[in-house]
Amino acid sequence: MPAGAGIAMLGRMFAVNEADAAAIRAIFDEEGELSAAIEVRRRFPGITDNAKARECAKIIAGWKPMPPRPARRSKVTRLSPCKGA
Repeated sequence: MPAGAGIAMLGRMFAVNEADAAAIRAIFDEEGELSAAIEVRRRFPGITDNAKARECAKIIAGWKPMPPRPARRSKVTRLSPCKGA
């Protein structure tokens, strides 16, 4: 990668939350790639190229929902009574 190319890439990144991903997956499955690309462009106005929107729609449609996080265990240390005191 040429020097400075990574900096240019930062302006092209975006984050997709689970709600957006689920909506795009549903539209892709029900209505197809073009409709999903339109939904990507609607939810992410920074994507202005139709080819990129289609590519993003296909990638997002291939994602599986994240499994639920396990419950956090409390970090309580149980104390036991002293022996022999």
